[in-house]
Amino acid sequence: MKSLLQYVNPLQGTASSFHFSNGNTLPWVARPFGMAAWSAQTDEAGGGWFFHPAHRHFEGLRLTHQPSPWIGDYGHLTILPQSGPLALSVSKRSSSFRQHELEIKPDYFHIRLQRYRATLELSPTERGAVMRISFDERKEARVVVAPFSGSASMTIDPVNKRLTGYTRSNSGGVPDNFAMYFVLEFDCDLDVQASGIFDKECRESYRLQEEGERIGAFIGLQLPQSGQSVLRMGTSFISMEQAQLNLNLEVGTRSFEEIRSEANKSWEDTLGRIQIEDRDEQKKRTFYTCLYRVCLFPRVWHEYTEDGRKIHYSPYNGKIVDGALYCDNGFWDTYRTSYPLFSLLFPTRLGEMLEGYVNAYKEGGWMPKWSSPGERSAMPGTLIDAVFADAYVKGIEGYDSKAAYEGLLKHALHAAEDSRFGRKGSEAYNQYGYLPADQFHESVSNTLDYVYGDFCVAQLAKGIGKSEEYDLLMNRAGNYAHLLDKSVGFMRGKNTDGSWLESFDPLEWGSSYCEGGAWQCSWAVQHDIMGLANLMGGRGVLLDRLTELMTTTPEFKTGSYGFEIHEMSEMASIDFGQFAISNQPSFHIPYLFAAIGAPAETQYWVRKTAEELFQATPEGLPGDEDNGSLCAWYIFASMGMYPLCPGVPEYVIGSPLFEHMSIQLENGKQIIIETNGSTEGKPYVQNIHLNNQPHHKLYFLHDNLRNGAHIRFELMDTPVNLNNDRTDEDLPFSMSIKR
Repeated sequence: MKSLLQYVNPLQGTASSFHFSNGNTLPWVARPFGMAAWSAQTDEAGGGWFFHPAHRHFEGLRLTHQPSPWIGDYGHLTILPQSGPLALSVSKRSSSFRQHELEIKPDYFHIRLQRYRATLELSPTERGAVMRISFDERKEARVVVAPFSGSASMTIDPVNKRLTGYTRSNSGGVPDNFAMYFVLEFDCDLDVQASGIFDKECRESYRLQEEGERIGAFIGLQLPQSGQSVLRMGTSFISMEQAQLNLNLEVGTRSFEEIRSEANKSWEDTLGRIQIEDRDEQKKRTFYTCLYRVCLFPRVWHEYTEDGRKIHYSPYNGKIVDGALYCDNGFWDTYRTSYPLFSLLFPTRLGEMLEGYVNAYKEGGWMPKWSSPGERSAMPGTLIDAVFADAYVKGIEGYDSKAAYEGLLKHALHAAEDSRFGRKGSEAYNQYGYLPADQFHESVSNTLDYVYGDFCVAQLAKGIGKSEEYDLLMNRAGNYAHLLDKSVGFMRGKNTDGSWLESFDPLEWGSSYCEGGAWQCSWAVQHDIMGLANLMGGRGVLLDRLTELMTTTPEFKTGSYGFEIHEMSEMASIDFGQFAISNQPSFHIPYLFAAIGAPAETQYWVRKTAEELFQATPEGLPGDEDNGSLCAWYIFASMGMYPLCPGVPEYVIGSPLFEHMSIQLENGKQIIIETNGSTEGKPYVQNIHLNNQPHHKLYFLHDNLRNGAHIRFELMDTPVNLNNDRTDEDLPFSMSIKR
């Protein structure tokens, strides 16, 4: 079987900046969902944007846990091989490199440093790595280990040929006792006379142990005749002893080649869950690069005892506790695409993730909203509601569903004293059925997310027999109607007294809306699209509005932001009207056409978006990738279906991108998706057969898929029945139709 890793380009989306995102990604070298990730650092001063593919100076190989440049890094440090005079500050120690001598793959990193005449290679484990450094000359060879702001400790142990230490560097959201511990072992003797410590001012001393603010170390090497040294590293958030155990368990005495072979296999197995056939090699590169990005987050945060028991440091209470934990995820982003994809590809791992989130609730008292590694409280809503609801209705196991429901119900009905947790303005929402715009920022976006969250929590209530709570939450799931201003045809901020917020302009961003305006944020009613259509005057009215959205000019006004944020720039740079695919609230918009009976429009716009805006290049993504969510959108577009309403086990039908796709399920079954030949220039679906039977509905059930399925699409280059007069039974779930 042909290697799938050859198609993956970790540089995808890395040509980004604060002002314009082509992905805002990093070129991670890591195991699938691995706790420790590694990236080249080319510009420490860039903050969250510490790598750019146009740079030609290398500052060090960075151990990173950054989930987003907007969230920042934690537990991070850099490692740099060096020869010649000692240089410690980041501005003085960097080395140039030739572009063709930088190789980055998910399982392997390689760079040749011109200045130091040295080559650095790395292959990752789940919580560490193996590095191989080759120097042209053996004299004055060393390794520099440099942490970031925060308390740090370094101990050089020449007897055991080891560097141990910790760093407390973090961007927030953790208890005071947080630390990332590490053990770095060398296979050659250390040169004690050429080893020492440096402080935050880069003043060196030749002591072998130090503790303080941003303490780093330089380790002189007594190289063998080959000029080569192998370094083995283990990390832990629990203790130094656990870091050593992780090193022993994951690396031990195995060679660089053995670790790389294992890393390679882990990625080939992961990517191999989906096999595609198509004559277009570029499309394969885009697909498998996107699948790689989907499988980086959320990050494993638990570790293992010697007898195989899961334990973790809790970023919620600062204690060492039993069980699984996953971190570095914004549920506002990932509930839409990533987790529904996991339910198909990795249901067992998804169950473990959910076990981890239940543990987070038990340890901190509230369900997480944006964990990195503790609660960062970014973005509206409590969209972990949808993650649990979707898993629950699909029969995902491995977690305590009653405890999950308890945690979800808590933030649905009660306010948190700590503003980081729960729903902002919960008491006002419970009183009015919406957040008043004269009291709360982003009131429309938060309200719509709360409404949808209520629907999602209701699905668990129904399943575990809480009928009164189910009725309460389902009634609240209609609260979106409070904010629909029929006179303008958009969701609009409403004041405490029931009056509309003045100065409405659908092109104006901010104020009542999060990272968008009325055009982008009025359609977050996934659970009741037909109810929304009926309130607007019927399917035809909503169809006209959606058509206008996709075809009008991509204009905007900066509104309450006061400056042009990158999402505005990205929308304006493409000709997709007000469809801001660069940001998550727009993800489902093209699928709304199918939801109201106009599938050809969905087929056209999804295909156009996938083909024109996604590539496996440094400029290859149309906006923030955000923990795999944007790339998971592309994977679903390629499959010809989309989870329009997580919490309902259905997938709205689009148009497949490849001639043949096979999805390997954990139960040994397969989902086969095939077309009647090349898909090029043929986005429109004429007929669908499911398991050799005609399929007329505009959606697939999860039950149609999880035990294996054979789906055949007959594609055409012209639309078929653009506005089919579909019956309600042909349409995807809508709360107003089926309760």
